[in-house]
Amino acid sequence: MPGGSRALITTALAGLFVACSAAPPPPDVPVPPPPTTTTASTEPTTTTTPAPAPAPAWRVGASPLPRRPDGFGEVLPTPPELVRRSLPTVDRLPPPEDGRYAATAAPVPADVLARSTWQPSCPVAAADLRYLTMPFWGFDGRPHTGEMIVDARVADGVTKVFGSLYAARFPIEEMRVTSRPELDAPPTGDGNNTTAFVCRPAVGQTRWSAHAYGLAIDLNPFCNPYVRGNLVLPELASSYVDRRDVRPGMVFPGDGTVRAFAGIGWSWGGNWRSPLDLQHFTATGN
Repeated sequence: MPGGSRALITTALAGLFVACSAAPPPPDVPVPPPPTTTTASTEPTTTTTPAPAPAPAWRVGASPLPRRPDGFGEVLPTPPELVRRSLPTVDRLPPPEDGRYAATAAPVPADVLARSTWQPSCPVAAADLRYLTMPFWGFDGRPHTGEMIVDARVADGVTKVFGSLYAARFPIEEMRVTSRPELDAPPTGDGNNTTAFVCRPAVGQTRWSAHAYGLAIDLNPFCNPYVRGNLVLPELASSYVDRRDVRPGMVFPGDGTVRAFAGIGWSWGGNWRSPLDLQHFTATGN
């Protein structure tokens, strides 16, 4: 083939190859995406700190009340946070592991006696008292373990009563031994501790209270206040004087709580006319 012809054919073939390589692919052939490059981030990792738990709706004992001439705190309207009281229980003793009711009764340990209100001038000897631990249901719907000091003669009966309340899931906010400093603390009017032995006189009197012998129990005192004239104790529990508004933790004539205490021979201060002591159950009638 002549050299000129070969050059012409070579040029034509080169042009054909270029045209083929530039032609778009058929419509049914997908076009691969362009390659991407992944670059490791050099920014520091940020850890999100969980939000703190919300503050409690009410801090019991945080706000002293102005005093009346008789030494009690001013009786004030119930704060909105406490009108339907349902505060959580602080565990001071381990809650029952299996949720069952199992009470204990023993001589009062020395450390418990030391943080109680007992002193040698009290009308009952320390050896005649018993230290109880008893499960109870809180307003938070959980089981807790409470503590109480009572006269040795009534220990078995008291544990039986609280066994009945536990079976009925009657809510109790707090059950702990009252300490000596509490007797001299400024009134705050918002306590709700269920307790028995407290070495003190009867309210407004000079004679010993039945509590000073370990023969009386105050049950949910905020939900079941003491009323005498214009005095309400605790002082912020005014809304609970109206018993028509039924709320958890309240005690009523003839209910299961009153019957349980009556079953061990105790009477209820809610049957008194003056004072009306809705929280008070007693083995002595006083």
